[in-house]
Amino acid sequence: MPMDVCDPTLPFVSIFLLHVLMAASDPLQDTYLQCLSLHSDPSLPISAVTYFPNSPSYPSVLDSYIRNLRFSSPTTPKPSFIVAPTHASHIQASIICCKRFGLEIRVRSGGHDYDGLSYVSEAPFVIVDMFMLRSVEVNVKDETLWVDSGSTIGELYYGIAERSRVHGFPAGVCPSVGVGGHFSGGGYGNMMRRFGLSVDNVLDARIVDAAGRVLDRNSMGEDLFWAVRGGGGASFGVIVSWKIKLVPVPEVVTVFRIEKTLEQGATDIVHQWQYVADKIHDGLFIRVVLSPVKRKGQKTIRVKFNALFLGNAQELLDEMNEGFPELGLVGEQCIEMSWIDSVLFWYNYPVGTSVDVLLERHAAQEKFLKKKSDYVQRPISKTGLEGIWKKMMELEKPVLTFNPYGGKMGEISEMETPFPHRAGNMYKIQYSVNWKEEGEAVANRYVDLIRRMYDYMTPYVSKSPRSSYLNYRDVDIGVNGPGNASYAEASVWGEKYFKGNFERLVEVKTRVDPNNFFRYEQSIPSLVSGPSIMSE
Repeated sequence: MPMDVCDPTLPFVSIFLLHVLMAASDPLQDTYLQCLSLHSDPSLPISAVTYFPNSPSYPSVLDSYIRNLRFSSPTTPKPSFIVAPTHASHIQASIICCKRFGLEIRVRSGGHDYDGLSYVSEAPFVIVDMFMLRSVEVNVKDETLWVDSGSTIGELYYGIAERSRVHGFPAGVCPSVGVGGHFSGGGYGNMMRRFGLSVDNVLDARIVDAAGRVLDRNSMGEDLFWAVRGGGGASFGVIVSWKIKLVPVPEVVTVFRIEKTLEQGATDIVHQWQYVADKIHDGLFIRVVLSPVKRKGQKTIRVKFNALFLGNAQELLDEMNEGFPELGLVGEQCIEMSWIDSVLFWYNYPVGTSVDVLLERHAAQEKFLKKKSDYVQRPISKTGLEGIWKKMMELEKPVLTFNPYGGKMGEISEMETPFPHRAGNMYKIQYSVNWKEEGEAVANRYVDLIRRMYDYMTPYVSKSPRSSYLNYRDVDIGVNGPGNASYAEASVWGEKYFKGNFERLVEVKTRVDPNNFFRYEQSIPSLVSGPSIMSE
């Protein structure tokens, strides 16, 4: 990481003067700043939220929201500058000036893009870092809320719980994830079987487009509004804020966490879970986390069943005894709490932890990581599961998480939003591998392990296409080359994320950003700028 250019013993005034002199000493920086200032609100000086590589704060601002340490090495490409907007005009100016100077834009809300595409580029680029835009405005009376893209999910949940004990929102279980990326990629969580995805509950949005215009749902039109709700907002503009519909939650919900190993009959239980998890009560979400571990020197698989039920413990026991008795749930394992406390439980905070932790943006130590995803449409046989366990124990590191679908997810058309993984999908798999050791050789070894696990799973998952979830970003499934990608080139990965909706996304992109200003390794291509046209 670059050394801070300031001597900490200098008085504050001297540090400030040094910062100004250094910025002024670079003619190119001066030109950038002149352009940015010209096109933004003068009452909110954009210079105060613009960070150049020789700015003392540049390293800390850049590193603060790098959530995958694979992209924080000295060789990782760095932005020409960072703008941390506090006002829509700062975003407008960034777009106008980046177009003028031939710079690409990366938009970062929480930094959880698994493959770093929100803050890394091989081409000269700028980061528009949304972390200062974090307003949450709740209207309990009409059960709606406006939230800025730079807010975290934890801040969103906290804002809701501050105002109501009987409202919630169906979004993710990781509190530090940024709202902007989460919503624009679909956004799923443990209430999706009752209420669908985050984007199924979005009512409006404010976006700055490639022309620098600030648009809402009415002025952007229904096609663009459709596209940004699951198609990845960074292909179409910079989404400033979202209006969402709050959902009802009971004052008391129930959670449980049960662990089993293979020696405790986990194979039979997981096998049966496949037949019930997507069909059981739509207020019940039972996630399965599979990890290779050692017990008394012997390799085995640890299976965690994590659950949220939108009701009390007795109602949950009745549902489980009827629908999934194989797990053997008993009353002592059920914990009743408020919905907001269940958010903490699901992120592994001890029961009784203050909800104030939801406001912590950097509560966990960052790691090196790689993730992948799949969809399962037919139950895997016991023999198949036993083969998977054997492969996991052989590879030792990859962890698999099964997230059940069904309920509301099966009732919404796959064309309703760009997110197409609806009816017919029993559960989604997330593959995950984390490590702490530095070095490219180490990273390559771990990435190879997860790829081998993914390859092994081929017979058991969706086909034609083998589908993936956009918010589990995975460049292994295909990327656009440098410059303007063709339809054919982008469809390699686009159809995996979006299935038949990819074609409509391309049509919207071609209309709203024909010159392909908003582009990155997995951005939707424009037919105007691309080298080939879409087939009939």
